[in-house]
Amino acid sequence: MNAIKKYLGIIWMLLAPSIIIFLFWQAADKIGMASEATKANITLQWSIILIIFFPICIGLLIFGYYAVKGYYEHLPESSAEITDY
Repeated sequence: MNAIKKYLGIIWMLLAPSIIIFLFWQAADKIGMASEATKANITLQWSIILIIFFPICIGLLIFGYYAVKGYYEHLPESSAEITDY
């Protein structure tokens, strides 16, 4: 099971920058094809999409990094195993 977690961590780490690149590519394509009347609306929409998905992809990258490093190899089975910091 731990090997699967590490492989999925690698996939998540590769997926995060791929999603960002794809979103920037789509935004540039859609904004470039827009007419002057709709360019402001489409730019605003894609700005919001990028602002929302950029932190999500950073979190996905961090989650994948932790999976590869083995932080999820032992998950607590009860609340007694969780220590307060």
